[in-house]
Amino acid sequence: MKFNGIESDLFTLSILINCFSQLGQISLSFSVFANILKKGFQPDAITFTTLIKALCLKGQIHKALNFHDEVVAQGFRLDHISYGTLINGLCKVGETRAALQLLRRIDGKLVQPNVVMYSAIIDSMCKDKLVNDAFHLYSEMIAKNISPNAVTYNTLIYGFCIVDRIKEAVDLFSKMISENINHDIYTFNTLVDAFCKEGKVKEAKKMFAMMMRKGVKPDVVTYNSLMDGYCLVKEINKANNIFNTMAQMGVAPDVHSYNIMINGFCKIKMVDEAMNLFNEMFCRKIIPDVVTYTTLIDGFCKSGRISHAFELVNEMHDREQPPHIFTYNSILDALCKSHNVDKAIALLTKIKNMGIQPDLCTYNTLIDGLCKSGRLKDAQKVFEDLLVKGYNLDVHTYTIMIKGFCNKGLFDEALTMLSKMKDSGCIPGAKTYEVLILSLFEKDENDKAEKLLREMIARGLC
Repeated sequence: MKFNGIESDLFTLSILINCFSQLGQISLSFSVFANILKKGFQPDAITFTTLIKALCLKGQIHKALNFHDEVVAQGFRLDHISYGTLINGLCKVGETRAALQLLRRIDGKLVQPNVVMYSAIIDSMCKDKLVNDAFHLYSEMIAKNISPNAVTYNTLIYGFCIVDRIKEAVDLFSKMISENINHDIYTFNTLVDAFCKEGKVKEAKKMFAMMMRKGVKPDVVTYNSLMDGYCLVKEINKANNIFNTMAQMGVAPDVHSYNIMINGFCKIKMVDEAMNLFNEMFCRKIIPDVVTYTTLIDGFCKSGRISHAFELVNEMHDREQPPHIFTYNSILDALCKSHNVDKAIALLTKIKNMGIQPDLCTYNTLIDGLCKSGRLKDAQKVFEDLLVKGYNLDVHTYTIMIKGFCNKGLFDEALTMLSKMKDSGCIPGAKTYEVLILSLFEKDENDKAEKLLREMIARGLC
């Protein structure tokens, strides 16, 4: 254009800014903007919004805010899209409070807030589980005659579901229906999943039926939630029926679908059925992930088939799906329960040499295995080593050690461990007291047992 003597105007240069912005070339976007100012053009809100959006997409929200301040200081005006972009940018990087402050700053002074701005902040609050604050903002919208849309309601419904307030989520869903606001697949999936996670599969099925009546086609997420719900309440046959129905309805199962079913079968020790599904995945060209392997390995371990578990670990390495610590925790637990503690220690050493960091569950399993094998001193050594390394030991770790002392008749050591536990800020649980009280009663240490029982009752653990 320039070579042919055609001068670019503000519109052309704004398109160029947008192109560079979409490509993440922010420095080139601002070079073109400088060219706009040099040519004496008056940039409009669209140009400013494009630059603000480019900075937000790069996560440079504070640069976007500084740019906004400079622009406003020079007398330029931004519109509701500009401010919506800034608010959304702040929310995306978790700056919910700053987004709310910006909304208050512009409210009625610079532009009128709209549903997009409110919905972005409500969404951010819900993701932070600040559902009450989100609902107050929703109420404020209505008071200002700003009509909530499907995004607003979907966000709030999701928020109430993740904090287990499903009744309020259903009330909002009913409000959506009464206000003729389109409820889409996301709305239904959120509610179906929430009911299933609470084990309320009947309510989930009712929601599924309503979905079908309203012509909203279920997707793989819907079916996965239902299968997960049935597996949770140990109705594996119903889960399997849904799994088979998916294909008939034209919905292809994904790796998560198989993981749910494999987990369901493993939980009720039907490991061979789980293995059949695992083999079926390869036929359907669905690649098993770390979760698939770990679930199956756990199933084999709990069924006492440790050799099969090791075969799968080797297969994971061959298929470049490296096991993580959760995978090995299942095997370590199985080895300890079958009194192969030395093999468990050897495996733990191997894990560390592979660069995999054991977690507290790993050490709890090992300490428990050592105690049950009568190797209390070795268990104590591991326990003390964890304290030295700064591990934040939990109630389970302390309870294992207390039980280990009690089994050896070392009640003074067990009570000392209880005191250490309290001093470290770890609150004893019902199981901790139960272990001590029963052991003391068995050895006719009735006074000590009754004292602990009173303490247990005072803590509200009975």
